[in-house]
Amino acid sequence: MGRSSAVVFLAATFSFIPAILLAQGPPTGSQIGSPTLMNTSSDITNDRMVHNMMGDLVHKTLGAIIRTPEGKRVSDAKVEIANNVGAPQQFLYTDHQGEFRADYDVFHEDASREFVATVKVSKKGYQVLHKVVVMTNGVDTLGLALTLQPVENQPNPMVLTQQQLIDAVAPRLRNLGPADGLAAKDQKDYVRGVQDFLDRQHLDQAVPRLFKVTQADPNCTKCGTMLSLAEMSWGDWDDPKRDLQNSIDAISKNSKPGFAEPFLMYGVLWEWRDEPRYALPFLLNAAKYAPHDALVLQELGRAQCLSMDFWDANGSLQKAVAAGAGPDAHLLRAEALEWIGNPGEAMAEMNRYLNGRSPRSLPPQIRDLYDQIRAGKKDQSVLAAMKVKAKARGRVPLDYLNQPPMELPGLVAAADQKQLAPILAAVGKNVAQLFANLPNICSIEKVNQEKLTGDGKGEKSRERKYRYLMVVPDQRWGPGIDEYRADPKGRLTTQPAVDDNYMLTEGFVSAPLVFYPDYQQGSTFRLLGTQDVKGTKYYVIVYAQRPGKSPISGTFTYGATTRNVYKQGIAWIDAENYQVVRMVTDLLDVLPELRLEKETTDVTFDQVNFKQSTQGFWLPKEVTVNLDWNGRLLRNEHSYSDFLLSNVESKQTIARPKGAGKIVDDASTPETVQ
Repeated sequence: MGRSSAVVFLAATFSFIPAILLAQGPPTGSQIGSPTLMNTSSDITNDRMVHNMMGDLVHKTLGAIIRTPEGKRVSDAKVEIANNVGAPQQFLYTDHQGEFRADYDVFHEDASREFVATVKVSKKGYQVLHKVVVMTNGVDTLGLALTLQPVENQPNPMVLTQQQLIDAVAPRLRNLGPADGLAAKDQKDYVRGVQDFLDRQHLDQAVPRLFKVTQADPNCTKCGTMLSLAEMSWGDWDDPKRDLQNSIDAISKNSKPGFAEPFLMYGVLWEWRDEPRYALPFLLNAAKYAPHDALVLQELGRAQCLSMDFWDANGSLQKAVAAGAGPDAHLLRAEALEWIGNPGEAMAEMNRYLNGRSPRSLPPQIRDLYDQIRAGKKDQSVLAAMKVKAKARGRVPLDYLNQPPMELPGLVAAADQKQLAPILAAVGKNVAQLFANLPNICSIEKVNQEKLTGDGKGEKSRERKYRYLMVVPDQRWGPGIDEYRADPKGRLTTQPAVDDNYMLTEGFVSAPLVFYPDYQQGSTFRLLGTQDVKGTKYYVIVYAQRPGKSPISGTFTYGATTRNVYKQGIAWIDAENYQVVRMVTDLLDVLPELRLEKETTDVTFDQVNFKQSTQGFWLPKEVTVNLDWNGRLLRNEHSYSDFLLSNVESKQTIARPKGAGKIVDDASTPETVQ
């Protein structure tokens, strides 16, 4: 829709549009410079030329740039433009820059009213786009930026479809009245617009009528939301975003209770763009206004799944199912339950979704999820059998809670567990402060990768050196940090590709999150006692995560197969400042399907200080990872030094990070920081 606020800006943007943008068909070398209008008879043309000479005509120009959602310009797109002033319909094609221009000579008597053009843009491989453009009195030049959406050859079954959204939301907005901000004099137009949209599928009439109502009744935010649905149905995704944002702004400024639909729809638009971090705040607001709405809870759960926040997703989707949500909620909850380590419940939800259908008849994504859940159940059965056999042979599986697998010289055993709760509270406070205040940091990382012989001796090895970046996400919905590796020239890179001789390891900054206050409920903790190490007193705590309860987990990936990994371990807590100074972790259970028998990680933390900050940050200093996988013994050793503050942002493309600091080849002591 043309908007008065956008007219001035866009008109200035397109003041440069050249005359060569008009063409009769896809531009060729012979056509450039000789624009032609179709469906223009010589009589009409001659008549307008006479009137133009007499000063009876007003010249108007409409132009646009057509882009994809990624910003790529679309050339050779067919453009059809109708109007309300009796000028001939125009048929054009965008040029190699994705631009077109249409010129009109309008009689003065016609120019006294708004100039309304209906634009249709089509190109193979893209959804057809329709748009109603209004040029208000006094505006003679208008430029637009339009977005063509690609046609999905195989729609993603894990995402709500456009039609599902319309079918669910439109009926809620069908009957509006004065209480909704719709004036009595405009109710007839609204009813006819809704009927044209939902009943007659006459979108060419529905969109202008609904737009007219929103212009007359700007306080009717529900009218604007219905208009957004109609525009969306017409292939226009630019105006719905603006209209929904207007509705959201109006709700935010109004002291009266708002409604969920604009927030819901805007969140879904971000889901369609595969940007769940932007979808979440809108969907959380939708849930605030409609806490028991099945669709709102379902889409909140979907965004949480897309964000890999499966713990919260399971809670939202459980509420959605209880509120009467349809099959999608069962499918999404099956995915969440599989990821948090509960394949039994996941299969039950998957069977509710299938409702007797064979998974082989469904899209690949659903078949893959079904296979993952089935494999998880198989893993549990194999694991149970393995434990029985191991026990019969006298082998005891690792059990940090009851039998820590290491010597603890000088340990003074705890008489009881009374101190555990206050220790966990103090440690949790430190971990929460770390992730709340952690700046963007870079350091030097040295990685030594080894393949070991059966007796633990090195057989093959290689060493790499990186600039390691710890970047706070630009949108955070919980504690965490993004970690990147860059080469000495500052270009984003990774460790060399994994093979049977080496492994890739990362993510050690997040190891203490098991102590994060909101996450402690997902693990069982036990205070072993205190230990004196080199004159410093430490609390020694063992823990084990609880699959299905813990909101965090690691992952192990080989080829196309990824499995969640839950841990058990031991931590040393400084008794004076309650900082985590060392953690040793192991697998809670082996992964039979991936032949992962053991993964032991030993992380030592040290305090890092910066001149620009009064707070010290406890970060990994040295890390050793030992892996027993598929009959191979692998070991990675990491060391971190020369920490610097960085102004790299998570949303930036990391090619040559700004302010990441000069790489120090001759690193001094790890404690020396800038």
